[in-house]
Amino acid sequence: MAKTLISTVDGVHCNAWNHCGERMAGGSLDGCIHIFDSPSQFACTFKWKAHNSSIVKLVWGPPEYGDVIACCCMDGTISLWEEAGEDIESCKWKLCNRFQDSSVPVLDIQFGNCVSGLKLVAAYADGHAKVYELLDPLELKRWQLQAEFQNVSHAVERFEKCSSLTASIAWKSSTNSTQQPTFILGFNSNLPYFNVAKIWEFMEVHQHWHPTAEFIVPGEDADQVYAISWAPNIGRPYELIAIAGSKGVSIWHVELDPNTNERPKLTRVATFTGHVGEVWQLDWDMGGMTLATSGNDGTVRLWQSNTNGVWQEVAVIESSQ
Repeated sequence: MAKTLISTVDGVHCNAWNHCGERMAGGSLDGCIHIFDSPSQFACTFKWKAHNSSIVKLVWGPPEYGDVIACCCMDGTISLWEEAGEDIESCKWKLCNRFQDSSVPVLDIQFGNCVSGLKLVAAYADGHAKVYELLDPLELKRWQLQAEFQNVSHAVERFEKCSSLTASIAWKSSTNSTQQPTFILGFNSNLPYFNVAKIWEFMEVHQHWHPTAEFIVPGEDADQVYAISWAPNIGRPYELIAIAGSKGVSIWHVELDPNTNERPKLTRVATFTGHVGEVWQLDWDMGGMTLATSGNDGTVRLWQSNTNGVWQEVAVIESSQ
């Protein structure tokens, strides 16, 4: 019999673990943020009103910046919160910054801890992305809008009106001082060219973000994107990307050469169709060797590549109810 570790309060519909797995933050329909702590056996230790509308997504900042949470809402606002205090009795969460540049709903946000500094990218329901950068690592309230662009590769596509249900962002972890900030962005929208997941890289020479690759096979129709996950890399000569869409979950090899200006080489090496219905969540283990997938069929499935490079399902976790 499974033991219940956490019972969330009514209305909490999105959550995120911190990096050490000792705390969980939950966002609710009434705009409140809840903190669940393991020293209190995952009881709700903090709760405060963060927004006036439903919270769509919340994420923890990199641990070197302390306990920091960013959350986004349906009203187009993004807020950044920092825990202040020396012990749990005196702690409180304070607002560091509130980004409100649009009334369009924010669908996803993700931190990127790049060599050039901390960044926060947000995806909006109209197919736009905004990149904010922290100006001072010691002042979490000092942010500026670095760039805004649409998830399209050609100028003519920008004139179409995009309406998205969900969006997904995945950053590439920085590994060296010469690597440019890079992330993947895809949408689940009414327009196929907004949906195609694209790699966006910051071009230092031109000081702008540029799409360097698209995850689509020639001759195939564009697929809606439900989730994206960039695997950790501990020494592979290529990157691994997992993308979930209406056709299943695909695994891609991405060859990036930082010493040349050539576009990345993308190869789809596997497609999984084990789930019944949509796949909502993709998570790699710390070594980037095992992929966990979950969706509306109530199962969690684990996938691994064998010695011949063939991806196989190695475990299925089902609900006992």
